[in-house]
Amino acid sequence: MKKSLLALAVLAAFASIAGSAAAQSSLTIYGVVDAGIDHQTGGINGAVTKLSSGMQNSNRIGFKGVEDLGGGASALFVLENGFGVDTGSALQGGALFGRQAFVGLKSSLGALTMGRQYTPIFGALCGELDPFSCGLAGTAANLMSQGGTPTGGGNAARTNNSVKYAMPLVAGFSADVTYGFGEVAGNTSAARTVGTQLGYTNGKLTVRLAHNNVNDITASNSAKTTVLGGKYNCGAATVHLAYAINKGAYTGNTNVRLADSRDVLLGVSVPYGASTFLASYIRKSDKTAASNDANQIALGYTYALSKRTNVYTSYARIDNTVANTAGSAGGFYTVGNATEGGSGDRAFNVGVRHTF
Repeated sequence: MKKSLLALAVLAAFASIAGSAAAQSSLTIYGVVDAGIDHQTGGINGAVTKLSSGMQNSNRIGFKGVEDLGGGASALFVLENGFGVDTGSALQGGALFGRQAFVGLKSSLGALTMGRQYTPIFGALCGELDPFSCGLAGTAANLMSQGGTPTGGGNAARTNNSVKYAMPLVAGFSADVTYGFGEVAGNTSAARTVGTQLGYTNGKLTVRLAHNNVNDITASNSAKTTVLGGKYNCGAATVHLAYAINKGAYTGNTNVRLADSRDVLLGVSVPYGASTFLASYIRKSDKTAASNDANQIALGYTYALSKRTNVYTSYARIDNTVANTAGSAGGFYTVGNATEGGSGDRAFNVGVRHTF
């Protein structure tokens, strides 16, 4: 009852900012169409070469709208569908708007949104800290957790049934808090997700601290991931650094729960005219007795043909402690991309991406 009253009070506070000015609204349709050739090696069944979809960025078509409510307040929504160019099929389990689906209010107090939304870990790691932005063969998600919900194995990039509050930017500081309802009858802790992100940006420096805590369907175990990192624009290049602590978290493309592990990422992005060169190194250290460690080295290159279209190529290799066999899922990490997890420990891709 108290939580319901608090939620109503917060909504009322946002609504009171609106005033009585005449409403003005806008609708934007946007998307990404990305496809290329992906060559994967080191898999259990051998090498595979295929036409892959969404390697730099997952394909999508989205709709976002804003309505001016007056008094500096606005209503907003985002509906985003994911699809595969190679087959035309729907992604995210076939959900109509599986990438994002939320509605909310924004004012001088900040923004309050409700629906299926990105995790704070994803916002920090993929939005700022990873030079590959969690895309191409070099994606940090090959080894590192993106937060997630129980239905995504604890490593998905999104939180279902979530309420998110984002404070307004103040002197370079930002913060947001996400609460995902587990919606399990009789147990409010079961399948619950709690996350937060703190940020600071000052000129060439960006710093992010993010945390996600995801309970399983019985609330008997939780997956906790904390990421701290930053990037600094040196002029000729931007240096990226991140450190993650995982406790009972689902990390990397194995999607297997690890009791205790650490991740270190060091990367660089170098713009040169229409070109951008990318490189990163990630070390995963398994702190349990199993010691299923892994190292990833990745290189990438993009070239802008226009403001909306670019070509790309990337190569990544993971050195695993565990061999790739049918029983090694707990320690063998695979090289994927923005859309899929991959099948082996090496991958090379080349393709084209268009945004609209």
